[in-house]
Amino acid sequence: MWRRPFLIVFLSILGVLPAHAFERPFPQNVQRGTMSPAPHPEIVLNGRLRHLAAGARIWNQDNLIEMPASLRGNDLPVNYTENAEGEIDRVWILNADEASQPLANQVNSQSR
Repeated sequence: MWRRPFLIVFLSILGVLPAHAFERPFPQNVQRGTMSPAPHPEIVLNGRLRHLAAGARIWNQDNLIEMPASLRGNDLPVNYTENAEGEIDRVWILNADEASQPLANQVNSQSR
């Protein structure tokens, strides 16, 4: 009778552990910068007003999608990629640990 609750708790713990060890895979063409919000579809990236691509995605420090209108803060450390037209298509807001690591250590050699 006690086995079922124990099994449920054990499986729950196993499911949570990999989430704590998650490292975000950044593509090889990723660049580092600082970002501040601006009226959509623009962002200020490295002090310059840049255009977000249609369908651009922004991930916060918890790797959750963040809507451009809900961004708060200035000079947020980010990794980002550009599309072929030079528009910003992917942005990852970095946590303190990620921001302290060199960009070369974060690039995933398996991604494109």
